[in-house]
Amino acid sequence: MRYVSTRGKAPVLGFDEVVLTGLAADGGLYVPEDWITLDDDDWRAMRGLPYAEVALRVMLPYVGAALTEEELADLLEGAYARFDHPAVAPLRQIGPHDWLMELFHGPTLAFKDHAMQVLGPLFDLLLTRSGRRLTIVGATSGDTGSAAIEACRDREAIDIFILHPKDRVSEVQRRQMTTVQSPNVHNIAVNGTFDDCQALLKSLFADTAFRDEVNLSAVNSINWARIVGQVVYYAWAGVALGAPDRSLGFSVPTGNFGNIFAGYVARQMGLPIDRLVVGSNRNDILTRFLETGTMSQESVVPTISPSMDIQVSSNFERLLFELYGRDADEVRAAMDSLRQNGAYSVPDDLHQELLGLFRGHRLTDAETSDAMRVILEDAGLLVDPHTAIGIVAGQIAGRRDEGGVTVSLATAHPAKFPDAVEKATGVRPPLPTRLADLLQRPERVVEAPNDTRAIQAIVREGLRR
Repeated sequence: MRYVSTRGKAPVLGFDEVVLTGLAADGGLYVPEDWITLDDDDWRAMRGLPYAEVALRVMLPYVGAALTEEELADLLEGAYARFDHPAVAPLRQIGPHDWLMELFHGPTLAFKDHAMQVLGPLFDLLLTRSGRRLTIVGATSGDTGSAAIEACRDREAIDIFILHPKDRVSEVQRRQMTTVQSPNVHNIAVNGTFDDCQALLKSLFADTAFRDEVNLSAVNSINWARIVGQVVYYAWAGVALGAPDRSLGFSVPTGNFGNIFAGYVARQMGLPIDRLVVGSNRNDILTRFLETGTMSQESVVPTISPSMDIQVSSNFERLLFELYGRDADEVRAAMDSLRQNGAYSVPDDLHQELLGLFRGHRLTDAETSDAMRVILEDAGLLVDPHTAIGIVAGQIAGRRDEGGVTVSLATAHPAKFPDAVEKATGVRPPLPTRLADLLQRPERVVEAPNDTRAIQAIVREGLRR
């Protein structure tokens, strides 16, 4: 299995190097040279299997010769053993044709754990084999950071630095990062937005000398291993609900487009997905794109669903690469236009092609609060703001083929956003027992300006040589 960059100028790499590299040298994102496809019998054979076994069958073809089947199986068993629910990603019926998939039963209570708990030991295995060290720098809008830290803490061959936008994540999200005292973990509160953090991350990768000096790698969903780790739960839900003999729609609260792109990958592999719904808050760049065919940046507005407070959805570049028939020149031109002019447009025929699969729906904060209240009253479920957006978007935009179902993704535990949930429902969701003292734990964090050189200095100072 070989991987190519969406911008066409970086070396073609194997799975192990793609994992350790993260962002391609030309600024693009790695995707498989060819998509893996499974036939109907392959999908049917997954029915009734444990989650780790489904993961093995989905991920093994993408790993190629980088790991043996036994190595990958052992890694996956260990990763999912850390989840609180035996099903790992349990499904709950919320309507005649509507389901909710709970993705918050991992160590940090968010869907990011599904990929991160695989990525941490995968880094360890590959680094031990090669005798290398890595410096991981990540940017987070709230959940990626804590999941990455939990996966990489106390690993001898890794130093990890996480950038988050100061005062723009929930207190629980922040403390899940800043209360980790492991010597290889470093938290940086950036005076700016998540998009600023993401831009800083890309600038670090663009500085070739710095990148080589510190052996830089990424844990954001720009890393292909993150995407393939998330494809698993689409497959899991699909076969549990009758695929390939039943069509599926998925509704995903979406910011950086990595989670929903994993659903697109599952469809490329042959899962019968007929609709992918993008749920947005006021930072609705993706919904506006689906409505108009123009990707146009606006200012980031703080909301009660902060993990979606994004105006640069990095993973959309992977979908754009496919939309343009894998024409890297077209992708580079679009990315250059976005950087220089804050916008790009796709031709009408390609826009219409996208609308054959994707739909978008936005909610204001008031509508999100109303949705949390109604979901509790009607279904008896306490959900976080992001999940509420996904459920409503799925109900409104999730067209189903006759006999099909729509699965909304519950991306975070409500206790990660207790203030917003309590204000909407009158119920304050408690943290799980293992995190009950989180708000009393001491924090360790460095504040930094929105400046690449300042971040580089913090990274250099924090490295264990």
